[in-house]
Amino acid sequence: MLNNNFIALIITFAAALLWLRLNDFAAHRGWISSHLSRKIIHMGTGPIFVLCWLLFNDVPSARYLAALVPLAISFQFALVGLGIMKDEASVQAMSRSGDPREILRGPLLYGIVFVTLTVIYWKDSPIGIIALMLMCGGDGLADITGRRWGQAKLPWASGKSWIGSLGMLLGGWIFALGIVWVFVMLDVFSAPFGAYLLPISIIALAGTLVESFPLRDFDNITVTLTAVLLGYLLL
Repeated sequence: MLNNNFIALIITFAAALLWLRLNDFAAHRGWISSHLSRKIIHMGTGPIFVLCWLLFNDVPSARYLAALVPLAISFQFALVGLGIMKDEASVQAMSRSGDPREILRGPLLYGIVFVTLTVIYWKDSPIGIIALMLMCGGDGLADITGRRWGQAKLPWASGKSWIGSLGMLLGGWIFALGIVWVFVMLDVFSAPFGAYLLPISIIALAGTLVESFPLRDFDNITVTLTAVLLGYLLL
């Protein structure tokens, strides 16, 4: 069983690194902008990683083995951001201005949140999955739609738009429902899928409101905390 989990760990590492490097390569070659690459990485890494949890057998060490993946990637981010490791492709893919120190904010916090929620919630509760998917799908789509169509700004946050908030709501809601549906269909969670519809909708709405506040680079923390606290109340 432990050997199977090591195989699952290798597959998870390979899938996460492949997604990361494909986007690094595309940004480095100029096929997509660094900003778009950053958000595609943000949106795609989470679902890939969480779906790979299904490869692990249910032993106490499984969550810690899986958490090694975002931990290792976060450690790399820290090294690049501090200037200890040179990785121009990662800098171009994950920073807004080309400054490696930007990786120490949003991207590094993103990885730390993944490690924390994986260890705490794992497959024991949908709370962690919902919080992660809200951060991935919601926050990622909010930025993409807001930059493209976000002319009408929010009254309380000039850097945020109504269409961006709609992207946040739909992205977080769809990602959370989609991944929870997979786990329900595979009998990881015992409650019927319909029991999650209203709680996830409320959590996505609350997360959208929190994300609309002008807290640049820290919404990975604030949105996640909101989802976790409401998860305890609603699930």
